[in-house]
Amino acid sequence: MRRRTGTTPCLATVLVGDDPASVTYVRMKRNRCAQAGIDSRHVPLPSSITTDRLVEVIVSLSSDPKVHGILLQHPVGPHLDERAAFEAIAPQKDVDGVTGHSFAAMAFGRPGFVSCTPGGILRLLDEYQVDLTGRHAVVVGRSAILGRPAGMLLLARDATVTYCHSRTVGLSAITRGADVLVAAVGRPGFITGSDVKPGAVVVDAGYHPGGVGDVDVASVRDRAGLITPVPGGVGPMTIAVLLAQTVQAAARQLGVD
Repeated sequence: MRRRTGTTPCLATVLVGDDPASVTYVRMKRNRCAQAGIDSRHVPLPSSITTDRLVEVIVSLSSDPKVHGILLQHPVGPHLDERAAFEAIAPQKDVDGVTGHSFAAMAFGRPGFVSCTPGGILRLLDEYQVDLTGRHAVVVGRSAILGRPAGMLLLARDATVTYCHSRTVGLSAITRGADVLVAAVGRPGFITGSDVKPGAVVVDAGYHPGGVGDVDVASVRDRAGLITPVPGGVGPMTIAVLLAQTVQAAARQLGVD
């Protein structure tokens, strides 16, 4: 793209505060940008920032023609309206797939950007030739940027989808019926061997201190047909989709294929 247009795709990363995990995640994403030949513009903001000011920063980036994609690292802090900040991202620059516009486009099969972690999960399933047609997929988790969009993408592949969460009654009985189980509940070791159908495909979308996910690997490994590792499974795919969508966004804004 740089050779064809003279423009290098640029991803703006917005980080509120100095939470160590968030700082690490942003650094990883910026390093991967550099490896891929994508420019990154880092915008660090104080934890004391107001929602109005955060929205102003994002609106400014949305109107900057030199910025092709915007990533607001989350969570942003309990005193801020994270949804208002997400919605300030212009749809054509929402390369992390966090806006309502992107969710609607994904749910209805319209052009747009998918949420990066669910998008990465689907690419992993494709790579390992997991046929989703008619399969029972259970998503444990209902966040707006992970659980809910993951279910929409699985549904679009003709899977039969059940959404569950930490308060679901009889959760284990439901997960034991899953051909494909996506753990995105945000609790370390929440899914154990007794929750998994023998031979099921288990996708661990969690990450917690100590390098553990939402799945208790020791008890699940021998029951699952396929299981994603933590770290090294879903996480790298999330970043890969983010970078791919940044390039796609740049191409669309520059009017090239």
